[in-house]
Amino acid sequence: MNPDGGKLNQLTQDTIGNYTPAWSPNGKKIAFYSIRDGNPEIYIMDASGSNQIRLTNNPEEDWYPVWSPDGNKIAFSSLREDNWDIYVIDIQEITQVRLTDDPAQDGEPDWSPDGNWLTFTSNREGNSEIYLMAADGTGQLRLTTNPAGDYAPVWSPDSTRIAFYSNRDGNSEIFIKDLDEGNLTNLTMNDADDYSPSWSPDGNQIIFYSNRDGNDEIYIMNADGSNQNNLTNNSSADRQPAWGP
Repeated sequence: MNPDGGKLNQLTQDTIGNYTPAWSPNGKKIAFYSIRDGNPEIYIMDASGSNQIRLTNNPEEDWYPVWSPDGNKIAFSSLREDNWDIYVIDIQEITQVRLTDDPAQDGEPDWSPDGNWLTFTSNREGNSEIYLMAADGTGQLRLTTNPAGDYAPVWSPDSTRIAFYSNRDGNSEIFIKDLDEGNLTNLTMNDADDYSPSWSPDGNQIIFYSNRDGNDEIYIMNADGSNQNNLTNNSSADRQPAWGP
């Protein structure tokens, strides 16, 4: 749909679920995961919904694809070694590399705009926190420390901030962490639950989904949390928004 909620267009037509759409950097492709073949696998399709191709073929679950900034790779979460870890698949060569190897659960990767880093979530310290690592999996370090859970980190286009959602205030809210100063800001401050932020390409706005109106809908706000508006209005759940390039 358009950023104002108009021109809603359905891209997949399956009776089985398709989830977590992610735009390629040039806007021509969308990656997602689907259980249409019996278990979650990573797929790509044209932005029109045509030419849907499966990239992974594994008896275990593959989730949450995200494109590298150069469009050549996709990072994703997988349960294929009996534990959730981060993997990267090369789109051209269809080679797959495991980046994390920890007995805890690692998931929800996101590339830095320069392609040199990945953020992800892990419960290796007892609860879900946000971590950082180099694009080859080295140099893993923790970015957040809180007894509540932090989830779904996404880089700002200028690489200075990370948006994520957390239940550290008693319910799920959208936060921003400034990477230079370390400052943390609650953007939504709502009694309902707010999830899955996604930045606009210019970094001025964020979309997310929330159940504040009784069911899950897509919302938009300025990057400082102001001017929060509902973009969808449907009795079914609308979730996991992704802003196109």
